[in-house]
Amino acid sequence: MKHDDVAIGTRFETGTGQRWCCTDVGRRTLTAIELVPDVDPAWYRGPPYPVPEVVFDELDIANAFLSGEDAIEAALAHADEDPHPGYPGEAVMAMMRTRLLEEAQAYPRPRLLRIDRVDATGEPLHPYAALPKPSGWCILLYTPFTDTFSALPERAFVQLRPATRPDWEARKRAMSVGAASQEG
Repeated sequence: MKHDDVAIGTRFETGTGQRWCCTDVGRRTLTAIELVPDVDPAWYRGPPYPVPEVVFDELDIANAFLSGEDAIEAALAHADEDPHPGYPGEAVMAMMRTRLLEEAQAYPRPRLLRIDRVDATGEPLHPYAALPKPSGWCILLYTPFTDTFSALPERAFVQLRPATRPDWEARKRAMSVGAASQEG
């Protein structure tokens, strides 16, 4: 879903199966109340609302959909056009096992793990967990194009710039050029 698709009163869905109603639209965000089945509609009268309003940022909005059909269409279009190489099953399993560790669950800034970053060489890095070290938190990273794992101190990781679509496209092109030169 795009920010421009939403107005106050727009109903939408998230990938978790929750249904929402937009209650306010900001410049980069929106707020919404969750529409829970079997709840009296009186709970949704406002403002002010007697149920919590939740803020959706750019990433949240991009992962929301006006309908199930829109979600399917977006996924199909995304699969055809996405420069991201995806995640192999073994890498996903390793990342999820680590995220479930008690010490990883204690990380106090989990929103940092939502944003891929780019290192100085242009390599996109996917943060998937954080673990405590004597010197502070260490961000665990997966590098999709090389299928490798690494780690950076939190203070170094947060200083890297967020990855953008052009970063993913440039890295994909570089992989294609490298593969072509090895064949020739």
